[in-house]
Amino acid sequence: MSRIGKVPVTIPEKVEVQVSGNTINVKGEKGNLSFDFSSLVDVKVEEWTVVVKPKNENSKAIWGTTRSVISNMIEGVSTGFTKSLEINGVGYKFEPQGQKLVLAVGFSHKVEMQVPAGLKVEADAKEKNVIHVSGIDKQLVGQFASKIKAQKKPEPYKGKGIRYQGEHVRRKAWKTGAK
Repeated sequence: MSRIGKVPVTIPEKVEVQVSGNTINVKGEKGNLSFDFSSLVDVKVEEWTVVVKPKNENSKAIWGTTRSVISNMIEGVSTGFTKSLEINGVGYKFEPQGQKLVLAVGFSHKVEMQVPAGLKVEADAKEKNVIHVSGIDKQLVGQFASKIKAQKKPEPYKGKGIRYQGEHVRRKAWKTGAK
């Protein structure tokens, strides 16, 4: 039995959920999302909840995943998702320019990244080494944040590179030399 799949998803006041066939559409203040779920699960909207049930014994593997995706869609259109990244290193910096993000991360050239549609990348107002990636699609926000981090992962000796805000990077000791 899926512990996650059993829990019904509550729908906030300003969110509309419609199920037609194997597609669920979620409409909210921040935007619209749709998801084509498997035919092995049954999705029903009852009052202010969405209930996901497996159709048979073989569909229990997709049951919890479908419920989690629907829950993330409802949360995304009502409140949205944000991932914060910080950059450490002398001369390392972020420059959001409209639908482009320009990174200076120690290469001989600047790295330009195209921001996907539906996402917003903005610099932090207080700290200049922090940016926020935000949007309504949890998967897209996380995927783009990981692509930014992959441009220059934090190295273990000085800690230079791009990391998620609050992430702990395990540091190594320098070589001590022969004694």
